[in-house]
Amino acid sequence: MTVSIPPLIQQMLQPGFYPHAVQEPVKLIQTHVSYVLLTGDFVYKLKKPVNFGFLDYSTLEKRQHFCEEELRLNQRGAGGLYLEVLPISLVGEQYQLGGTEAVEYALKMRQFPQEALLSEMFEQGKLEEKHIAELGRVVAEFHEKTVTNDYIRSFGEISQVRAAFDENYQQTEKYIGGPQTQVQFEETKQYTDRFFAERASLFKSRIQNNYIKECHGDLHLRNIALWQDKILLFDCIEFNEPFRFVDVMYDVAFTVMDLEARQCKSLANVFLNTYIEQTGDWEGLQVLPLYLSRQAYVRAKVTSFLLDDPGVPSEAKQEAAKTAAAYYQQAWEYTQPRQGQLILMSGVSGSGKSTTARYLAQQIGAIHLRSDAVRKHLAGIPLLQRGGDDLYTPEMTQKTYTRLLELGIMLASQGFNVILDAKYDRQQLRQEAIAQAQDQQIPLQILCCTAPLEVLQQRLQHRTGDIADATAELLESQLAAAEAWTEKEEPLVKILDTTQPIQAQLKEIFN
Repeated sequence: MTVSIPPLIQQMLQPGFYPHAVQEPVKLIQTHVSYVLLTGDFVYKLKKPVNFGFLDYSTLEKRQHFCEEELRLNQRGAGGLYLEVLPISLVGEQYQLGGTEAVEYALKMRQFPQEALLSEMFEQGKLEEKHIAELGRVVAEFHEKTVTNDYIRSFGEISQVRAAFDENYQQTEKYIGGPQTQVQFEETKQYTDRFFAERASLFKSRIQNNYIKECHGDLHLRNIALWQDKILLFDCIEFNEPFRFVDVMYDVAFTVMDLEARQCKSLANVFLNTYIEQTGDWEGLQVLPLYLSRQAYVRAKVTSFLLDDPGVPSEAKQEAAKTAAAYYQQAWEYTQPRQGQLILMSGVSGSGKSTTARYLAQQIGAIHLRSDAVRKHLAGIPLLQRGGDDLYTPEMTQKTYTRLLELGIMLASQGFNVILDAKYDRQQLRQEAIAQAQDQQIPLQILCCTAPLEVLQQRLQHRTGDIADATAELLESQLAAAEAWTEKEEPLVKILDTTQPIQAQLKEIFN
């Protein structure tokens, strides 16, 4: 099938069009809404004169406006990439960059190698835990700085949020019996309908606590790059306010869903736990399953649309049907009920609690709640700032454990596996957790991490760049204060020697 290329784009494929050196040949990438020309050092992006309802580039004025919006909005996550909006004028039959009588507009960006995309790094086996942890920190900082106001917050109202969900279901009914199944369709829709009906107070609290912001809106791995040692969040949604004025968990869900769709659940867990620890938005996890399902469903829907396109070859349609089916199933799986559990870590500083908890969280998809993070969020100080004596008073410690348990019970009762990572060296603290878990019928285990004194001291002396403040000088008092297990606690306790391979020890417990 021959696709006609407009005269302007034909001229932009010629090296002589540009006022700078180009790498020949100039490459053209087309999407359904844009032309992207790769010239070597720079990329020029032009919007097609299309109107899809949710996206309207039909007039020159609108294309100029949305080029400028794309430039403005992407300064937040990828400022170094987005350079300027340039008019294109027509002199005789020749188009040229610049001029006063614009007939089109182009967004000029820096060009980076495709291998810098996180999606490409994943394909090449180069995407590592350290990259994803850094991504969690970058997205947390992005959300902290991005704006909100009364107008933006209004998009957190249930009527606004559910409009996109309802549209998704309406537009995909015709794929039942194809990539979608009747059962999955009905159960996914019933879950979201029920969520909106029963969780009104949750949506209200997200609005009141300023979690509806001007977000990225399309935060999957193909829109994230690691270039020149910096993570860039680019190509955010500029064309549609309801897709951009969203709960921060909408953005988080896109990245988590994309990683899980690629069978990288452990990396998805690293990203989620890093982000949540940085922001302290543990309550936001309550809306996460809803948005995870939504993002997977959108990918399913968009892929399904290819089945209706007469220009798509039959082989490509077969592949699209398979991909869409996988996304529909993923969207459905996020809605299925789960049995949450609580795992209490126990042990003195340096005993390997956090290392063990981090590893275990990745294996079982758990939320990893560290007392050090909870304590510093309660005090309102940066995670890496060393706390003063007032951070470690008995009152502050009790407040920290109360908050830790409150979050643990809330999340476990909603189907999350939760690891409470604290010393849990006092019987009273442990018994409160056991009593509340039993009251809510939540399974609970205690993992007690141990190591010889000299190992504990060595670990604490070499600890750097961590949010924990404990030093080796505190070990003696910690060991002396630790209270023995009661008869009631002992059946719940597993002792781990953290000088031994932790994988083998945990495998015995969590088959």
